[in-house]
Amino acid sequence: MNERKVQEDPSSRSFFKMPHTYAIIMGILLISVILTYTLPAGQFDREKQDGQTVVIDGTYRAVESAPVNLFGLFEAIPKGMEAGAGIIFYIFLVGGVFGIIRETGAIESGINQLINRFGQKGHIMIPMTMFVFSIAGATIGMAEETIIFVPIGIMLARALGYDAMTGAAIVSLGAAVGFAGGMLNPFTVGVAQSIAEVPLFSGIGYRTAIYLAFLLVTILYVMNYAQKVKKNPERSLVYDLEKHRKEEVTTTFSRFSKKHAFVLIVLIGGITLNVIGIFEWGWYLTELTASFLIIGMLAGIATLGINRTFESLIDGAKAVTFGALIVGFARAIVVILEDGRVIDTVIYGLSNAVGHLPTSLAVIGMYIVQLITNFFIPSGSGQAATTMPIMAPLADLLGIERQVAVLAFQYGDGLTNMIFPTSAHLMAFLAIAGIPYEKWLRFVWKLFAIWVTLACVALLLAVTLGIQ
Repeated sequence: MNERKVQEDPSSRSFFKMPHTYAIIMGILLISVILTYTLPAGQFDREKQDGQTVVIDGTYRAVESAPVNLFGLFEAIPKGMEAGAGIIFYIFLVGGVFGIIRETGAIESGINQLINRFGQKGHIMIPMTMFVFSIAGATIGMAEETIIFVPIGIMLARALGYDAMTGAAIVSLGAAVGFAGGMLNPFTVGVAQSIAEVPLFSGIGYRTAIYLAFLLVTILYVMNYAQKVKKNPERSLVYDLEKHRKEEVTTTFSRFSKKHAFVLIVLIGGITLNVIGIFEWGWYLTELTASFLIIGMLAGIATLGINRTFESLIDGAKAVTFGALIVGFARAIVVILEDGRVIDTVIYGLSNAVGHLPTSLAVIGMYIVQLITNFFIPSGSGQAATTMPIMAPLADLLGIERQVAVLAFQYGDGLTNMIFPTSAHLMAFLAIAGIPYEKWLRFVWKLFAIWVTLACVALLLAVTLGIQ
């Protein structure tokens, strides 16, 4: 779900050292306080239009300054928690439900069953495995959870004449493409659309089409590399690793059972019900959270028993604490800028900076901002909470649909997780696979360039089509 903080691999410390994400947020909070003293206070008029609170262009005016003091900085954090309470508890409870699902072992056993069933058919193993993991990324935000499958992917790849790079890629890149596509990802698109006041999971048709394009390109890229390695093993980017690899450590999963099948049926049925609820009954975060809780209770009590179900619920909520609380910290940035009456000044300045540009260049600029932001704030929910309060009204002033601003966020957030060393789960699965970061970078940089190009095309097309 890209929210849990994976423990840092000791071998990576000498290569790259970044401040803690929360330390970066605190630094931004301090900068925000300074801005309330240095920027002129200003304000736009706003009005409700189709359920959205939109900025009215041409109404910016100077207002009385209201700088925030040092105590106000720390006061803004609980205020930010309060402002983001709906999203924070949504993340906690949905994370808890997925903790129950993980404890049942159904997803692991189900995916392992598919891999074992088709793993010896080399020509279909790569696309099928990548598709399965991409669906998990797109619907339940699978990210760190793929780490446990990396050893299996490597073993199967080697058995089929490929290398460790191929095995790691089919698992991690498959999930990454789905996560970035995010058609029903509650932790990125769900949070971003809530903040931007866009109907929850709207634009799903367009997102699905772009996701399929990303997935196709990624599958072809991995298959092309895999076939080169199979024809000539010396072309492997990890050829030295393949020559000198030690005894492989196997990962075992419990046998796929009727209980596992029941859990997956409940999960798939619940997600389907959520989709119907969103588009037919106007469900929002409260209804979705209740639905997820029902999924968790049905799946857990039937397979784990009552006590283990609630223990797993708590464990799952703990796992997303890093990402849930950062929403409140990020909201505190907005609280400071609003209390200091300078958030509209920032929006006004940004709109003037890009307002003379064609809309196409403006949306690409928004995308680049999101790409850069993800280097410092790799949490999807945290990045959404940090950037969307500014990007949504900026989109209003630029004449861009807010849906497009959300697209710029999700592509800027999701795709960079496979190349930025600040992505904890990237560094973790590379450590497990024994693949040096620089080797991975050599493998993935061309694909990343293709992804960025596709994202730009998708954003330009979204502007042209007026995706809402």
